[in-house]
Amino acid sequence: MRGLRVVAMGGGTGLSALLRGLKEHVVRGSDQAPTRERPISDLTAIVTVTDDGGSSGRLRRENRMLPPGDIRNCMVALAKDEALLSRLFQYRFQAGHGLTGHNFGNLFLAALTHVTGDFAGSGPRFEQSPCDSRAHFPSTISNVHLVATLVNGKRIQGETSISRSKIPIRKIELSPRAARPLPKAI
Repeated sequence: MRGLRVVAMGGGTGLSALLRGLKEHVVRGSDQAPTRERPISDLTAIVTVTDDGGSSGRLRRENRMLPPGDIRNCMVALAKDEALLSRLFQYRFQAGHGLTGHNFGNLFLAALTHVTGDFAGSGPRFEQSPCDSRAHFPSTISNVHLVATLVNGKRIQGETSISRSKIPIRKIELSPRAARPLPKAI
């Protein structure tokens, strides 16, 4: 049996929940080949980067980097020891000037980005670590935002503002429209 190569695309809690389920069907290192129970030989996540709220939004604005939160959640979902990595990466600082509200995983990805100079490469580099996560890539390295046109004609920008709106959405777009996908994602 030839193994399946699966690519999951999305963001937020939906993608990490999907990956958590899919990883149970990935060939393990001790297996010689794919089986009916574990038919997936390669699992990759293409993660959206439009988050602008919370710790991710702060890091995005203050460090001019892509928002790390959804990538972090995918890394946790795909980790061998998900319980430990989850406790570590989801740990949110409750005190400390400038640290309050940030979680360690976002700060880790911010530091990795600054050290390597490459947010897009932080996922594949991390997969070589003891945490043994599968591959995950941002959908783009462009600074993108969601823009919604509401039924009343008003336009609002940003995931956070859009999700708070009580007025129904007529259309949603990505800005800038010419954002290029990450070649590795393709």
